[in-house]
Amino acid sequence: MTATTTPREAPPTLPGPQSEAATGSGRRVWWIYALLVLGLLAFIGPFLWMLLGSLKTRGELLQLPPTWLPADPTLGNYSRLFGRLDFPRYFANSAVVAGAVTVANLVFCSMLGYALAKLRFAGRDKLFLLVMATLMVPGSITLVPLFVLMSNLGLVNTHAGLILPFAAGPFGVFLMRQFMAGIPEELLEAGRVDGASEFYLFWRIAMPLATPALATLGILTFLGSWNSLLWPLVNSTSERMYTLPVALAIFTRGQHSADYGLLMAGAVVIVVPVLVVFLSLQRYFTQGIATTGLKG
Repeated sequence: MTATTTPREAPPTLPGPQSEAATGSGRRVWWIYALLVLGLLAFIGPFLWMLLGSLKTRGELLQLPPTWLPADPTLGNYSRLFGRLDFPRYFANSAVVAGAVTVANLVFCSMLGYALAKLRFAGRDKLFLLVMATLMVPGSITLVPLFVLMSNLGLVNTHAGLILPFAAGPFGVFLMRQFMAGIPEELLEAGRVDGASEFYLFWRIAMPLATPALATLGILTFLGSWNSLLWPLVNSTSERMYTLPVALAIFTRGQHSADYGLLMAGAVVIVVPVLVVFLSLQRYFTQGIATTGLKG
């Protein structure tokens, strides 16, 4: 007599902790990508609206409901921009001021940052705290005293009057000081043993190592100076000293409303140099932001 055996069914497999973790991780990644896409649209949306608006006629810009794409793209706003404004002069003023302010900040802020990080002298930490305290002072408070000072020095309506007040800043000093503090002291001590001067150590050792921080400071300074409106508007008393933001703010005003087509075309032209500078130094900018935050 043979016994028959009934095969047992395998018990259902339950999802283990690893599969649940993988599923949860996949959901988190999906949400992260969704948030990144929304953030990208939030940042790039106004720029696309400005670019497409510069190709629209005045009637299209004012129609309701508004439309994204121009029905009949035109470059009329750009031709009016270059024909109505003394564009080469305003562009040159902006380039001179932004370039000089950027170079001055790179030189002075790096020197002061090196001194506060690597040199030992009485009151060093107190001086650093004093520099940081100026970050809490709103710029509008110093506007009138600054104009009076420039007037007494005879620098109103001059390039020097637009450059000197912003030749250095507390944020640049803080940025460079934090980066310089991370440079190994052994490198500098080896140079001092060989008889190198402190300026030689700063220029030949510290500055090459600080390239990412310098690129970050240069981009931020150039961007702020290029887009500056309030101080150039106050200090410039004649049309020949207008920068691009001032010229656009003054000459794009209509009788009853702003000339939005001309304003958007001018804004596109202003953005182009900033994009060129940022894209050319993007690698150093990202590295500088990441590494500066780690320096003690």
